[in-house]
Amino acid sequence: MNEKIKLQILEKIESYQTVIVSRHIRPDGDAVGATKGLVRLLKDTYPAKDVYLVNDDYADYLAFCGGEDSVKDDVYENALLITVDTGTRKRISNGKYMLAKEIVKIDHHIEADPYGAINWVEDFRSSACEMIADFYLTFKDRLKMSTEAATYIYMGMVTDSGRFRFEGVTGETLRLAGLLLDFGIDYETLFAHLYMETPERLKLKSYVYEHICYTKNGVAYIYMDESLQRQFGLTLESASDVVGDLSKIRGSLIWVAFIYNSEKKEIRVRLRSRFLGINDLAIKYHGGGHNMAAGATVYSEEEMYALVEDADKLLGEYKATHEGWL
Repeated sequence: MNEKIKLQILEKIESYQTVIVSRHIRPDGDAVGATKGLVRLLKDTYPAKDVYLVNDDYADYLAFCGGEDSVKDDVYENALLITVDTGTRKRISNGKYMLAKEIVKIDHHIEADPYGAINWVEDFRSSACEMIADFYLTFKDRLKMSTEAATYIYMGMVTDSGRFRFEGVTGETLRLAGLLLDFGIDYETLFAHLYMETPERLKLKSYVYEHICYTKNGVAYIYMDESLQRQFGLTLESASDVVGDLSKIRGSLIWVAFIYNSEKKEIRVRLRSRFLGINDLAIKYHGGGHNMAAGATVYSEEEMYALVEDADKLLGEYKATHEGWL
């Protein structure tokens, strides 16, 4: 799919001596895997090129993936900057991205901000890493894939798809994952890094299960305020991860984690759903993303509870008009 656009991107990469790759702020496994995988792919294919991975923040839980680069401002002047897994300009984790000569956007979110000279957007994909794997497969006679690159890309496919359970997973997803596994990925070590939990994380999970709130129609939500984050020693990212702990409650087809950001005096929202879409709800509250996985921001507890009320109404309408939901 989009063969012409992919060829344009490859030709653009080949025309530049310097390529800088960036992702979205507050990175997840897909953002890190896609960028590190793409950088390794390009370095292995074009060893004479200057290829950098540059971002303004990182994720502690993905520290096992290694570090990133720092470049001077003048490097951008004649550089191609590729953003991956980043739907809008305001979410680019590189405050200097506008210094680049040209920008290419590779993304799998619903299109809201086509900011690149070339925009390759496939919102039906389960992950941005799936797109990078597809990019390699399209040009496998011209690109070189290493075990390291394959591991990063596979990691992003696994994490963003919920280990191949979420919306967007297709036969093509699994075929591309199989292609990557053929490069000798040590998936046991990878999964240990991703999914083994510390005793402290288990205590947090226990707290979450004891303090989940439910609406009349079954929206499950929790508010991680500043005191809770201090109590458990959480970063904003690790506090946000509790949304995954709400995903297995029967009857709760929408689940939400609210995380207070003391620095910005706002409340980050992690929205997830099963069977029904919540992207429009996220857009109403200053966010967006995927049909069943999105983010938003609210600026008071009043607005937080207004979002909960809207989510409850949405879920109630769905349950009243559909059968077979769990």
